Amino acid sequence: MEDSAIIELYRQRSESAITETEKKYGAYCFTAADHILGNEEDAKECVNDTWLAAWNAIPPHRPSVLRAFLVKITRNIALTRLEKNTALKRGAGKALTPFDELEECVGGGTGTEEAAEARMLEETVRRFVRELPKRDGNIFIRRYFFADPIPEIAGRYGLSGNNVTVILSRTRKKLKERLKKEGLIGE
Repeated sequence: MEDSAIIELYRQRSESAITETEKKYGAYCFTAADHILGNEEDAKECVNDTWLAAWNAIPPHRPSVLRAFLVKITRNIALTRLEKNTALKRGAGKALTPFDELEECVGGGTGTEEAAEARMLEETVRRFVRELPKRDGNIFIRRYFFADPIPEIAGRYGLSGNNVTVILSRTRKKLKERLKKEGLIGE
């Protein structure tokens, strides 16, 4: 079913909207959640929460790209779940996540008083990624938006794991320099 037809089902408040969404994007959203959480049950719950969030958001929102809209919801739900799970295990030797890798560039913590800075940071990162060579930008997005594992990214682009790690390291370094240049992070 075409995305426009699925969105119209949401607008009509038809329960088949969720069924059609799950058929078309269930595996995709599950993969995104599972890469972040590394836990099948938590990932399934995140996907179910995604369908509810989409139901509540459409209407009034009318996404231009349904797949991106859904994966963004899934990703946000999974990150919230990861934060909750990590808080429960505090001090228990948390594994390094892709988002920890970015910590060296953007710093930690976001409070409500930093909301405007966060929006500026988000736009700068978005512009930065668009300016990268296509492959490097895609690798960056696969790692830091979808939380794909290094071996999976390497296989997707026909690279070694070490090569992907080097590309990501260099890209993070460039991002950090850009953020410093634009005054979004300190020296």
